Amino acid sequence: MVTSIQITKELQEELIKRKFFDKETYEEVIWDLVEDSRELSEETKKEIAQARAEIKAGESHTLAEVRKELGL
Repeated sequence: MVTSIQITKELQEELIKRKFFDKETYEEVIWDLVEDSRELSEETKKEIAQARAEIKAGESHTLAEVRKELGL
């Protein structure tokens, strides 16, 4: 179902500022905001914790190290 909503000029200006590209619709902007406000899944939280532990343990590589290893 498609519907229209009324918004203030101030909100319209804020939505315009949040567009990543000119042809992006207000619906796409609003969906981006909704997705950003959702809580992270348990799986994502575990992956973040694992990544932090790997970094703390020195099990990460800098971009320069990866480039050198790949010959870039």
